Amino acid sequence: MIAVRRSLFLSLPLVALAVFFPSLQGCAVNPVTGKSELAFYRMSEQEEIALGRKAFPQAVQQMAGEYDDPQLKQYLSTVGMRLAGVSHRPGLPYTFKVVNDSQPNAFAVPGGNIAITRGLLIDLENEAQLAAVLGHEIGHVTARHSLQNLQRGILLNLGLQILSYQASGASYGILARQAGQIAGALVDSSYSREEEREADRLGIDYMVKASYNPKGAVQLQEYFWKKSGEKDPLWINGLFRTHPFSRERMRDNQNYIENVHAAALENDAYVLGAEGFGQAMASLRRNREAFADYDRARERERARDLAGAIPLYEQAARKAPEQSLLHSGLGMAYLKSNRLGEAKNALRRALSINGGYFESHFGLGYALLKENEPGQARSHLEQSMKLMPTLGCAFFLAEACEKSSAPREAFQLYRQVAEADPSGPLGKNASVRAQALARQYGGQ
Repeated sequence: MIAVRRSLFLSLPLVALAVFFPSLQGCAVNPVTGKSELAFYRMSEQEEIALGRKAFPQAVQQMAGEYDDPQLKQYLSTVGMRLAGVSHRPGLPYTFKVVNDSQPNAFAVPGGNIAITRGLLIDLENEAQLAAVLGHEIGHVTARHSLQNLQRGILLNLGLQILSYQASGASYGILARQAGQIAGALVDSSYSREEEREADRLGIDYMVKASYNPKGAVQLQEYFWKKSGEKDPLWINGLFRTHPFSRERMRDNQNYIENVHAAALENDAYVLGAEGFGQAMASLRRNREAFADYDRARERERARDLAGAIPLYEQAARKAPEQSLLHSGLGMAYLKSNRLGEAKNALRRALSINGGYFESHFGLGYALLKENEPGQARSHLEQSMKLMPTLGCAFFLAEACEKSSAPREAFQLYRQVAEADPSGPLGKNASVRAQALARQYGGQ
């Protein structure tokens, strides 16, 4: 019966499901509070984990991939697992990542997948403050807040399609891209005031259980309150868009600490961890100016000023030559300026540092395709699609297949692009090319 209902979920809206399958309406028990919560579909923990495994990698790709620092990655994981181990759901397969986004933010995807942006991490002062951020996100996971948002909205239908999807020859089709849509929705998901309050308190509880001084949470809240008054666009469009902040919230948390965890405030057994945090942050702090140049270059590029953007990208890459994103941004700017040789050099440099970012593979594949090297182009475009399926990459991969004597693969890809974008320029072009291949090869 579950499999039958799943197939119906693919075509019926949730309101219709509630009418035709009233048994699907019910309550899910919150594992933290023990309260029953209305849910159209009671997603199991196994399904929650599976959804996170499919959505989280694409969420990381959408936020410019991981920051290049293996030591910082290990440090973040150590702190995160210390907190997860004392949470209400210690058995989840937790993952912690620093994503290469300048906007201050942190987010959680179902199943124990948690990320903090470079832009937020750079402004923290000690490990206890980091523990407060990660503890808050772990609280969202343990209380299943993001799942509740899915279950309250139309995205549940999309999530169930992703769960039922199995990798196949159609891996570049609509369902694969829907994982990216879910990822984006989860990252952008706003929580209710009560959910934010619950995650705050859970995070404070977890950090104290892990022997962190709750002063770190107080410091963090005071810093957020200060930033909320500065009207900084990076903060407004980042953390405060998804995690609204107020003086009331700050005072509620301070009162909670004083009433519940006062004994830990002046107890030396509960640490702030400034020294170890400073050592772990050395690379990030050293590269701050380089990423500021990168951000200014991005602004120039968005303003269609490539001539002004490229020198800033070049300057950023010189300042932090070990950071792949800086070379990737430079390579893409060269590509848009039709400087193919320089683009290839910069993108190859990016991939030699970090081969896990989709845009670097896409840019290099496109440059190789334009220089009539379809075989090499195909390899990079395929890797880009594995990391993050996009319509543009699928179209150029189809072109690479066509030019490298793989008409069947080209036909299938063109057809998928046409079906996904029927009224757009890519879809229309793909439809014409698919029809031409069908006439030439009989659709084979």
